[in-house]
Amino acid sequence: MEEYLGYGALHNYALAKYHRPKQEIRIFMFLDMKSSTTIAETMGHTKYFDLIKAYYADMTDAILETSGQIYQYVGDEIVVPWSKSEGLYQQNCIRCFEKIVKAFEKKKDWYLDQFGLVPEFKAGYHIGEVTTGEIGILKKDLIYTGDVLNTTARIQAECNTYTAKALISGNLLAELQKKNTITCNEIGALMLRGKQESVVLFSLVFE
Repeated sequence: MEEYLGYGALHNYALAKYHRPKQEIRIFMFLDMKSSTTIAETMGHTKYFDLIKAYYADMTDAILETSGQIYQYVGDEIVVPWSKSEGLYQQNCIRCFEKIVKAFEKKKDWYLDQFGLVPEFKAGYHIGEVTTGEIGILKKDLIYTGDVLNTTARIQAECNTYTAKALISGNLLAELQKKNTITCNEIGALMLRGKQESVVLFSLVFE
């Protein structure tokens, strides 16, 4: 049941934790496969589905090991949220990306043999307030609403512009830097599409 509903979902439903909407601070990572449209057109839908299935499966351990949850699969994009405390703890949200990278490095030869390529990906990070609650009658679902989701999606989209593996908002970086120094390069204050206020972005540097 956990595999179908999502990690922790049964626990939340049993405790009626989100029967009434709650205001929470959440950290989000939007992670997207690079060149997915070209890849899908080249290998065909059936083979591409097999690739996506393996792609998501090989991220699972990294997400669980860093206390993340899988909120949505949107085509070739995965949305991973953390509570503020769990995401900041030992830089879990950032370590998740690093662990995913290492997982694909270990399976590089397998991906080349099966699909002729090794998937590459980019990520956007942000923190902010959301309303968390259950919706649905025939099918219950836990959803988040709030500007932080739209902003994180737009941050991730800017990875292409700056050839970055992962971009993080200044707000989240400031929270993470309270505990440990994070290596990054400042992009600057950007007016993201659809936003009325600028967002300061940084490019994360991975060893």
